[in-house]
Amino acid sequence: MAIKEGLRPGGRSARVQESIHSAVRELLEEQERSTLTVPQIAVRAGVTPSTIYRRWGDLSALLADVALERMRPDGEPATTGSLRGDLRAWAEQYLDEMSSEPGRNMMRDVQCSATPGYCVSILSGQLQIILDRHRHSEAALPSLDRLLNMTVAPTVFRILFAAEPLDVQELHELIDIALRS
Repeated sequence: MAIKEGLRPGGRSARVQESIHSAVRELLEEQERSTLTVPQIAVRAGVTPSTIYRRWGDLSALLADVALERMRPDGEPATTGSLRGDLRAWAEQYLDEMSSEPGRNMMRDVQCSATPGYCVSILSGQLQIILDRHRHSEAALPSLDRLLNMTVAPTVFRILFAAEPLDVQELHELIDIALRS
């Protein structure tokens, strides 16, 4: 079942959703994710399992929804005064957050169940803010696709499929390549 994106429930529905999300976050801090069950979440949230199944369909969709909520940025990317500096600051923070165990788990949850393209839209939005910030001060800006392909894609690939994530120096080199015209 797809995550019902765009639904922004209010009132009781919002409180139920937040209670379930909180239960998931708490339980993931207390136990291994492989042992997590819908009935456990329901008990912790004070709802019936059918409430969870009705809204999310299955555990993986619920985990993806919780992960997507955590992936949404809290604010705009840092401003350093230069395009290269802004991209480096953003990419370093992304690498640091996503290469942690909670970050890797979040990426796996989203990868398995999320609406296609949703993560790209989140990341694109952050990168577009940086590009817009420097639109008038730079002779040539890389395209959004170039930044995604040259910096984000290798970062995600290494986090999910390699023994070690990119190191910061490699990340900086990828950003420098992406900035070349």
